[in-house]
Amino acid sequence: MTIRLRGHHLLCLLGYRGMGYSADFCVNMTGIYETLRTKPDTRIEIVTGVDDICRAYPPDQDNHCDGTVHELDQAVLTKLGLAPGYLGEWREVCGYVARQVEPSDIENLCVTCPWKSYGVCQEGVQLVREGRPLPEVKAQA
Repeated sequence: MTIRLRGHHLLCLLGYRGMGYSADFCVNMTGIYETLRTKPDTRIEIVTGVDDICRAYPPDQDNHCDGTVHELDQAVLTKLGLAPGYLGEWREVCGYVARQVEPSDIENLCVTCPWKSYGVCQEGVQLVREGRPLPEVKAQA
């Protein structure tokens, strides 16, 4: 199994705590998050554009998956030293984060993100840098 992820989702996943755009989005995101959290040897492919997280974006909301986030994707990939087409394990991606990203980088990398103010992404980066596990997220009923 390979999970397809765009650049900025590599950091979003670290800060995911069950919040999202809709119930269906959260079910999908929680499934991906928990797979990566509990099976860090899961294969990752970095893609350009819509990925396995975007596929559950609510159709009734203004979709940004094909628009404004491309610059964010590129900024995150540049910071990590990765590029679209990368194939590797989630644990390797976390290693790049641990070496290349400081929690304070979220402020600049994710300047347009509506979830940034919650502080969970900074917390996720810090946990990865310290080699500590990310918290479990239970699926919403």
